[in-house]
Amino acid sequence: MNDTTRTYLILGGAGAIGSSVARRLSDAGHHVVLGGRTEEPLNELAEEIGGTPFQLDARDFDQVAKAVDRAKELGEFSGAMNAVGSIELRPAAATSRETFDAVIETNLATAFALVRSAGAALARGSGGSLVLMSSAAGSIGLPNHEVIAAAKGGVEGLTRAAAASLAKRGVRVNALAPGLVDTPLAERITSNEKALEASVSMHPLGRIGTPDEVASLAAWLLMDEASWVTGAILPMDGGMGQIRTG
Repeated sequence: MNDTTRTYLILGGAGAIGSSVARRLSDAGHHVVLGGRTEEPLNELAEEIGGTPFQLDARDFDQVAKAVDRAKELGEFSGAMNAVGSIELRPAAATSRETFDAVIETNLATAFALVRSAGAALARGSGGSLVLMSSAAGSIGLPNHEVIAAAKGGVEGLTRAAAASLAKRGVRVNALAPGLVDTPLAERITSNEKALEASVSMHPLGRIGTPDEVASLAAWLLMDEASWVTGAILPMDGGMGQIRTG
């Protein structure tokens, strides 16, 4: 691999959104390091797109740092995305400490781990882009979303603070805030007719999102086309947080 190859790291790289981002980056001629916990899907996707699998627990700061080091070895390290996340719908009174810790670790600690290592690496190099995943619940008050709102609200604050810290080093930091997206994580909702109908009704465009729609914006943010965008929390929620149609 030559020194001019641009390399990107995707945590959650074999997931529905992460894999779609990885394919888009690969199609654009870039090399992708796929970070994730499960070896087989990482290897399969890496073989498909010519990427590099890297098995890790994204909650572990040291393991994420090693993944960043691996990406740096493979070419010009130009950006990273955290596509790791979870969905947890229950009121605060029904949320155990164990569930709270798990949601915070999965959604916020993974984002912090990526900013910590990838942000520093990009700042020492020629700059680049970080993309984090928030949620519509990070800024809209939705019932039974207390714990995920706490985690995603933290991601949004992290996004803005890191963007401010890294701007003068040429590093952009942005987050996406989707509504409900048709992924395996959302299966408890999408597989229940009444729950899905209720969710669709909350989105003014009358449907839920697709992984590829979210990936299209994530890939754009990672690459040079978005070189004047930083500190933004970009909603992809079918208008749920911005408009009312009735």
